[in-house]
Amino acid sequence: MLYPSLFDSFFAPTRVIVVSEERLKAAEQEARREQLEALDNRIEELNKYRTTLSAQIQKLEPTKVGGDLDALDGANGNG
Repeated sequence: MLYPSLFDSFFAPTRVIVVSEERLKAAEQEARREQLEALDNRIEELNKYRTTLSAQIQKLEPTKVGGDLDALDGANGNG
């Protein structure tokens, strides 16, 4: 049969899978471990990227000439 009828889809036997509670808990625990590992990997990637980006920002910031003179005359460095 090339195209199954709509009638057949309503009366097709359903599939039931029986799993023990221990196996279900083990599968849930494994899934959570995998999620935690994925999150840890992502956090590590983001921390590396943050460090790199912070270093790039430090390189791009202009150095203030005479900034130590502001401290001597009590100025706050805004002009």
